Amino acid sequence: MSTVAQPKRGGLAGRIPSPGFETFGSIFGFIYTFLAGNVLLAFANAPLVLCLALVADPLAAWPFFLALCVTVPPSLAGLFASFQALNDDGGAVKPVASFLRGYRRSFRRSALLGITAVAALLFLGVDLAIVQSMPAAAVLTPVIVVAAAVTASVAMMAIAGLVLLPETGLKALLKASLYLSVKRWYLSLATLVLLGIIASAALLQPVLGVALAPAPLLFVVWSNTAYAFHTALKTP
Repeated sequence: MSTVAQPKRGGLAGRIPSPGFETFGSIFGFIYTFLAGNVLLAFANAPLVLCLALVADPLAAWPFFLALCVTVPPSLAGLFASFQALNDDGGAVKPVASFLRGYRRSFRRSALLGITAVAALLFLGVDLAIVQSMPAAAVLTPVIVVAAAVTASVAMMAIAGLVLLPETGLKALLKASLYLSVKRWYLSLATLVLLGIIASAALLQPVLGVALAPAPLLFVVWSNTAYAFHTALKTP
């Protein structure tokens, strides 16, 4: 009995591989992790989100809102743990469980890191406001701004380090983060730009900004930071 040959698909469609189940599972894993991550970030930082939604001009009360940011580092550790699980588990990822596990495991050290970073930024912010009336403002202002940028960059890299290298001491992580922040300055600059976008979105539209913006942009921050740490560890 002769069989009828199936005609081959021609043109571009015939050369494009059909997406498989694993591809759709991976896409769903990313979307699910991002959506769950945004919701969990909002819950973990509820006082900050609520005050952003209620206060008409948050910039006028920046010290108060900066102080509320002490809750952010532990939630970032949880989010980065869910990103790491996404890389390890793919479509089978459980972002809520991964977030809570990372939050609990890194809470003590990430909270201490957050308090230190917020205190340093508050000190630098007050100094910046004071030097504006001084004759040396043109010289001191760039120094303070750079110090604040380095503080934020080192803090973000150290939080990621808590997840990537959980057995490493906080002091060693801070030293490594400072070194990598300076050496990989272009990644630090990208991190600051992305953090600026997240902050702007949260200030302009607190509800939509927190619901949509943070997780995808923080995933880029996480990827860059993980790359910096892995490259440094591979260096002989």
